[in-house]
Amino acid sequence: MLGTVVNSIAIIIGGLFGLILRKGIREDSRNTLMDGIGLSVMIIGITSGIKSENVLLLVVSIVLGSIVGEIIEIEDRLDALGNDLQKRLGKSDSQFSKSFVTASLIFCIGAMAVVGSIEAGIHGDYTTLYVKSILDGITSLLLSSTLGVGVLFAAIPVFIYQGIITILANSAVSLLTPEVIIEMSAVGGTLILAIGVNLLELKKIRIGNMLPGIIIPIIYYFVVNLTIFA
Repeated sequence: MLGTVVNSIAIIIGGLFGLILRKGIREDSRNTLMDGIGLSVMIIGITSGIKSENVLLLVVSIVLGSIVGEIIEIEDRLDALGNDLQKRLGKSDSQFSKSFVTASLIFCIGAMAVVGSIEAGIHGDYTTLYVKSILDGITSLLLSSTLGVGVLFAAIPVFIYQGIITILANSAVSLLTPEVIIEMSAVGGTLILAIGVNLLELKKIRIGNMLPGIIIPIIYYFVVNLTIFA
């Protein structure tokens, strides 16, 4: 869990520096910075998404994940959590919920969050999570300087999400083959691309409801292996 703890702290520290810098950034400069972040996020998502070796599985994962997410209303629950935190802690910040949800998705979705947590759980290797901590700290600084204090609270879902993966990695080691990790990362990359679309305000995509798609590759390869050895 050490890597996840460091990651969460880095997000908070980066966010605090971003809030300090925010006061000195003009509104038009913030908009330009936000556009730059959005484009960068899209590039990150594309580079992860194209690594898929089974495009059909990628499509099916997104579709099935979206269906499950719509049924259990993940997006609405994330928004509700953000709004609740805003009422309690960020009443003066009208963007609190948006910044919390956006930052949470950026920090939680992606190859480094999944792979890093798995490496920490199976091998006790925190290298990937330490590198992610540096990147997330910088990203948190940039996001909080434009979106506000809600970014800092994204450290909470990051801690829970990566912590759960780390804890479960040992028991699921046989399922987490290189093929599975590649496809999980590809699905995550596709969702990161969607985050970039949202940041650029090209279209409002309900990314939260697509999150279950990340675990579809695990289920797929588990079923395939059962069929092979049956």
